Amino acid sequence: MTQSGGSLTVIGTGIRPQQLTPESRHALLEADDVLYLAAEPGGGSWLARLHPNARSLDACYVEGEERRTAYEAMVEAILEPVRRGRRVCAAFYGHPGVFVTPSHEAIRRARAEGFPARMLPAVSAEDCLYADLGIDPGLSGRQSYEATKFLEQRRPIDDRAYLILWQISVIGVDRAVSRPHQEGLAALAAALLAHYPPEHEVVIYEASPYATVNPVVDRLPLAELAAVEVTPMATLVIPPLEP
Repeated sequence: MTQSGGSLTVIGTGIRPQQLTPESRHALLEADDVLYLAAEPGGGSWLARLHPNARSLDACYVEGEERRTAYEAMVEAILEPVRRGRRVCAAFYGHPGVFVTPSHEAIRRARAEGFPARMLPAVSAEDCLYADLGIDPGLSGRQSYEATKFLEQRRPIDDRAYLILWQISVIGVDRAVSRPHQEGLAALAAALLAHYPPEHEVVIYEASPYATVNPVVDRLPLAELAAVEVTPMATLVIPPLEP
């Protein structure tokens, strides 16, 4: 049975404000309430300027608390106004379906409770990566994994394709933290050195959230990876080995 009134639209804001699509902007402006999660605290202030009833989900994160607890708080914060008959827009950094557990769960619960719910596509960090690094995954292929799962599940490597590893700053961490986990990065470097030569060039990449600022593109030999201090948004790109 479909509930009357309340609805949920989940959008992505892209990596920077200029990447908000016209479709997502329309959904945001038409909503009664907007709840958003930015890449960093205060980073979504431009959304608050677009909509008078926009509020941040940042408070759901508590230092040292399990991330699943934060995700549950976000889901319920999003659904509470939906259950009151409000048209809700939930906005997440990047693409709302990529590494965003609460977006999928909020849609699942809303539909289970009889409310219309949908997700709109958006520009992701991976889209920016291809543009900034000049990579065409159609030529050599690519493997893409969350870094912790890549290590825990011992995923096989195809060294003829690009290997992209996400969330390298929080490998093995299941709680909200404000500092990178260097021990996890060292474990990742050791696993990669078992497959690639130490001199193989890798790239630490971070898409720029500002139109006037260049992305982070740090190239270094794999042997130096364990000693690098990475930022929370850093991604590791391992190019294919030469044939």
